[in-house]
Amino acid sequence: MTRTEQLTPLLEFDEVEPDEDCICGGCCARRRARMRAAPVHEGGHAAARSVRRRAAVLMAAVGTALGGGAAGAATAAAAPAPTPGGSNSPRSETPQGEVSGLFGDSPNARSFAAPRAAAAPVTRAQIIERAQRWVDQKVPYSMSRYWSDGYRQDCSGFVSMAWGLGSSQTTWTLPNFADRITKAELQPGDILVYNNPASPQSGSHVTIFGGWADSSRTRYVAYEQTSPTTVKRSTPYAYWNNSASYVPYRYKGLSAGGGGNQGGSSSTAFPGADKFGPGANNGHVTTLGQMLTQRGGGRFYSEGPGPRWGEADRRATEAFQLAQGWRGAEADGIPGKATWDYLVNGKGRNIDGGTPLPPPPVNPPVTPPVNPGTGVPAFPGADRFGPGANNDWVRQLGEQLVRKGYGRYYTQGPGPRWTDSDRRNVQAFQEAQGWRGAEADGYPGPDTWKRLFS
Repeated sequence: MTRTEQLTPLLEFDEVEPDEDCICGGCCARRRARMRAAPVHEGGHAAARSVRRRAAVLMAAVGTALGGGAAGAATAAAAPAPTPGGSNSPRSETPQGEVSGLFGDSPNARSFAAPRAAAAPVTRAQIIERAQRWVDQKVPYSMSRYWSDGYRQDCSGFVSMAWGLGSSQTTWTLPNFADRITKAELQPGDILVYNNPASPQSGSHVTIFGGWADSSRTRYVAYEQTSPTTVKRSTPYAYWNNSASYVPYRYKGLSAGGGGNQGGSSSTAFPGADKFGPGANNGHVTTLGQMLTQRGGGRFYSEGPGPRWGEADRRATEAFQLAQGWRGAEADGIPGKATWDYLVNGKGRNIDGGTPLPPPPVNPPVTPPVNPGTGVPAFPGADRFGPGANNDWVRQLGEQLVRKGYGRYYTQGPGPRWTDSDRRNVQAFQEAQGWRGAEADGYPGPDTWKRLFS
């Protein structure tokens, strides 16, 4: 038996391809090695050509020494793959694919790396709404698969989708579409990017900034695509690890009013009162909360601001309205055109230590007197109901509406503070009595009260 015949069995092995979704160090390294081995026109790295030349020389030398080309090729194939670099924390190991077109259908991936304008300008609200859509759909993380909207299911594909880019970019190419900003300038829809030169594909990451989670700006709401699915969570600034290396960027394709430090410009139109209040869940609520935080309303938020309307949004809005000297229906905690205009354009006074704060959300319960002979609580008066009202009669009204089957508009409560949900439920009850027009305005009078409690 020749020396070559003796060595050949030891060099035979089965090649096992790494799973496309596995994020362990070994599989990441194997994918990088396989990518570098591919020709440039198929997505391989140009820098790998010199590596392949050295490998070819090594194969030839080994083949000559052993007396057979097959044994030399096997020896070269058995060379260990490079180990992945980057952070030791698994949180930052988020492998991403190459630049690619929608659904991965890209005849020449390199053509997408240059900055290109989106099909249409995008607003901050649209960016957050798109990001929230993936959160709601729990899109699974993958560096090789594409979601139904055409974008790759990794962290950079997620941002490409939210920004409305016509392709799935990488953390290295996303800055080509953006301007670098500072931490102080961050607003919802901006991004935070970390690029790791030691491990470009598996050590880099990007998140979408959704607003500050506290007034000290040490935590923010992050939208991110990570294993196992898209998440929205309160995150330490700038990230759980490699924090000092994350860089904030702002998309160049923001529509008019999307880049001002006060949350917009004079061209930012009021989206309508129906976008705010109990049950609202949209990007306009996030924008409102961000503007209120910049005007001194951060004290009301224990987390967020976010797209889902909460008591913090109402109290911060009311505090801002009170700071302008507005009272009664003008300071009901629901933004109207005037409130929005003041916030968007930086008008009026900020919420400061001298601003009267909204009262606590719950007052001591009051038991209305009962009319003798009827058992119906006495009507307390029309002034007890409507914007700005906060008393136990409002709570009792809401609870009776629920008992009667007219509580469909409550997403929380009912409680002592009057909301539009109370008005809509009262109106539904009035219309069920056959009343119309001014008789069904959503505000209880003596007849509404009597019929409701009888």
